[in-house]
Amino acid sequence: MNNIALSRWTMSYFVAALGAFAIAQALMVLGYGYPQAPAAAPATLALVHIVALGWLSLLLCGALFQFVPVLTAQPLHSNSLPLPALCCLLAGLLALVCGFMQLAGSIRTGSPCFVFAAVLLAAGFGLVLWNLGRTLWAAGPLSVPARFVAVGLACLLAVLALGIVFALALGGVLTYGPVLRLVHAGLAVHIAAGLGGWLTFTAMGVSYRLLAMFMLAPELNGRGTRLGFALGCGALFVAIVGGIAAIYTAVPLGWVLLLAGALALACLALYGKDMVHLYRARKRRKIELNSKMAMLAQISLALAVCLLLVLLASGGLERHLPALVYLLAFGWLSGLGLAKLYKIVPFLTWLECYGPVLGKKPTPRVQDLVTEQAARKWFFVYFVAVWLGSAALLAGLAPLFRVCAAAALLGTAGIVFHLLRARLLLDVKPELRLPDGAHKPSVLYSFTPIHP
Repeated sequence: MNNIALSRWTMSYFVAALGAFAIAQALMVLGYGYPQAPAAAPATLALVHIVALGWLSLLLCGALFQFVPVLTAQPLHSNSLPLPALCCLLAGLLALVCGFMQLAGSIRTGSPCFVFAAVLLAAGFGLVLWNLGRTLWAAGPLSVPARFVAVGLACLLAVLALGIVFALALGGVLTYGPVLRLVHAGLAVHIAAGLGGWLTFTAMGVSYRLLAMFMLAPELNGRGTRLGFALGCGALFVAIVGGIAAIYTAVPLGWVLLLAGALALACLALYGKDMVHLYRARKRRKIELNSKMAMLAQISLALAVCLLLVLLASGGLERHLPALVYLLAFGWLSGLGLAKLYKIVPFLTWLECYGPVLGKKPTPRVQDLVTEQAARKWFFVYFVAVWLGSAALLAGLAPLFRVCAAAALLGTAGIVFHLLRARLLLDVKPELRLPDGAHKPSVLYSFTPIHP
């Protein structure tokens, strides 16, 4: 256990991500952005990027720095790069939000905020891609979960490239006609690459590994899993490469995205089948709270798929797209993130604090770092609030949505409170809390010796 490598700055990513998530939810409670403002308004775009970059992307990056070495049985390429990457990403996000506020007229400054954002985000995500990419490359033949992550990182590269183009165009730096054509027509491709590729496809790969590991279930590498991976890759290729090609040709972009959506639905159906199999084949008969709440996140994904089909059949997709995106971002991705954090934070804390003294001193179990009964209600508050908030958006009830956003924020605060208690060992029995040779972990980083 002394040789287990912990990512030194993963906790910093988690803290920053949760802070951004709380800010985004508070802004929604205050009526900032959609539905009080149009979906394409600068305020809404600022809010969307706080969620997508500040919360979900930082959460994924922090998790990947810790778990890509687990997926590949290789040490992380560099343990020194995550900190400068985090600094660049946070500064880039701040510059991007300021740029949107400039567009809205909320702030008046001559600073080229969009240019700063493009440079800083390119540097931050570039460091992330280099670090994780080198780790995956050194691993040789990749497992199925690692392949999901590799494709997700390729989608991040596409999202980053499109985002830089958009930011420089908004900042008035790029004025070339074909580039502006991409800016005006490429938003759907940007969303597909980000929400569908980087965030969802990567989360799928991570969930394959984490659920199997935490529920003691067999690793999945069957024909259905590989077919689902291939279908997902096909969907992303059609959406991104085919979508960009359609913008510059006579092919209707809508038809390209429809084909990509059909492939994605088939991929998600096989993913859902695999998740059901993991729960049924698990050796740990008593399901822990994190796995139960992951089920609610996957139910949110299933609800989002059903909603998509209904909206396509009724012709209301464009009008109700924000409700669908909210359910995917907050019910599926955020719900899964919060559920897995409830296991990851205690697990890493346990390794850091008690790994050096295992077998030498009496130590608690990982489960002893949390009190599931006390935390359960906050997860239910969060998921119910998100589901009702999605319904409120569908019904066009903005005041009700703000109430639901407040309830979701309350649920998030309750979950974060229990994560903090786990990190500070407050729920561990005093006689087991800090045996000789163990130390209280820092909230922001790991003290455990790690590989260079």
